[in-house]
Amino acid sequence: MELDPQPNKMAAALLRWFDVAGRKHLPWQHDRSPYRVWISEVMLQQTQVSTVMPYYQRFMAKFPDVHSLAAAPLDEVLHLWTGLGYYARARNLYKAAQLVSTQYRGELPRDHAQLNALPGIGRSTASAILALSWDEPHPILDGNVKRVLTRLFAVHGYPGNKVIENKLWQLAAACTPKLRAADYTQAIMDLGATLCTRRLPRCQDCPLVQDCQANQQSLQAELPTPKANRQRPQRHEVALVAKDLQGRILLERRPPSGIWGGLWACPQFADVGDLQAWVNQHWPAASSDTWQRLRGIQHAFSHFDLHLQPYLIELTRPALAVADEDRYRWYDPVQPDLIGLPKPLLSILELLSDVN
Repeated sequence: MELDPQPNKMAAALLRWFDVAGRKHLPWQHDRSPYRVWISEVMLQQTQVSTVMPYYQRFMAKFPDVHSLAAAPLDEVLHLWTGLGYYARARNLYKAAQLVSTQYRGELPRDHAQLNALPGIGRSTASAILALSWDEPHPILDGNVKRVLTRLFAVHGYPGNKVIENKLWQLAAACTPKLRAADYTQAIMDLGATLCTRRLPRCQDCPLVQDCQANQQSLQAELPTPKANRQRPQRHEVALVAKDLQGRILLERRPPSGIWGGLWACPQFADVGDLQAWVNQHWPAASSDTWQRLRGIQHAFSHFDLHLQPYLIELTRPALAVADEDRYRWYDPVQPDLIGLPKPLLSILELLSDVN
């Protein structure tokens, strides 16, 4: 594949821009260590810097090293992740911390293959950890870098396609300089995040504008090539919001894998009939209690949209102790437990405050 503009020229121009305009005051750039870089890179997967920063600071205050993270209860880890989304990242981070703590004596491996093999660390994240921590020249290919390279070299085709992705890896490797790899890695991520944005890129401020083939051909709006349109699946479920006399809400722990794995949420059912059958089984007397249909909640996942219809039942007698405390618990919104909660549950709690 012909590389035009010249990769070496591209890296030099990008580094000159970074020295003047690059981001150098992000929390994970201070007291830089492989552990701090690792946490930031996982949090930044599919999430903007502005969203990540407060989560990162709270997380590092609670878990300053890999041993403290590995020794913590998973519920506490998920609690600090509540609202950040893509909770599989937190579960994998926790699993990887335990492996690093026991197998690598608390130090992230410096070998790329060993890093790549840890849960939640793929090829690009492993490269970013090594480049940013050790200044080693490993190419990365996150979403921002894909967008920059796709436009700079006018690469047509959906970047998620394996053939196109391989081309982008070749370009990423060719462009990564042997010297100042850490600065270059941060620079190309910064360029994609601040100037070469998905919509309305600021080409007039870009250090690579003279050599950018997308700019020369006016292809900024067409590149990267979007995924072929497919109608997003729509999923409809109902949620039981059982509130006891003390104002506590019944929660159920989700299965360890799948949607909201390991988090606590209101019991969910395919339809009202299934919900009613569950209530009749567990609380036969509750059929005479007050029921209320709350405002519906919409939540977008990466591959489908969830339409969740909550039904509030206010119990008029003391709630029974839950039989399976590993699966069910009564949650007090006023004095909340340190557990992980999905965003729709936070929306339900807001609805309840409006009802009250």
